[in-house]
Amino acid sequence: MDGALVVVGCGGHGREIAGLVRAEGRWEPAGFVDDGPAPDNLARLARLGIPFLGGLDRLARTGPDTRYVLGIGDPRVRRAVAARVDAHGLRPATVVHPAATVGAEVDLAEGVVLFAGARVTTNVTLGRHTHLNQNATVGHDSVLGAYVTVGPLAAVSGTCRIGDGVLIGTTAAVLQGLTVGADATVGAGACVTRDVPPGVVVKGVPAR
Repeated sequence: MDGALVVVGCGGHGREIAGLVRAEGRWEPAGFVDDGPAPDNLARLARLGIPFLGGLDRLARTGPDTRYVLGIGDPRVRRAVAARVDAHGLRPATVVHPAATVGAEVDLAEGVVLFAGARVTTNVTLGRHTHLNQNATVGHDSVLGAYVTVGPLAAVSGTCRIGDGVLIGTTAAVLQGLTVGADATVGAGACVTRDVPPGVVVKGVPAR
């Protein structure tokens, strides 16, 4: 194993990522940190056998080799929490489930998380702390910025440009060659057929 890894956020997304970390086998999760854990989530952690370490300030007392992964689904919250964690001098881990597929000439930045069944083809760039959920796909020559979330079963086609902080909902599709601007949201089940400006929410088929 490569050393200690802390999961930030003990909600459902974080607990799923803890399972992913165990499946990858490079780390055993050393514990969770969360500033406001719900009692139900703490009980679920106990059943998983992974300790709750305390709030985010607990990271200031970890060793220099400790890595972290953000177990937070919302891109905007993930970006804000990353700034706090990075202030403690920790480096994020990149975690890839063994059932994910990564093709040739793919650049995965620090903090990228690929869930089981995620598919990344060839000549793709994924930015820092971008998460591809279960069975999401990204086609050839696409570039995804930092803090992007691609929901389960969503598809980003080839040569797309996805800006920082974009949320692409479950089963949504972004068609070939399109751009989705920073901090935009593509609703669940939407089909993007034209460029999406930054900061807007689109939904439906075609997405509007």
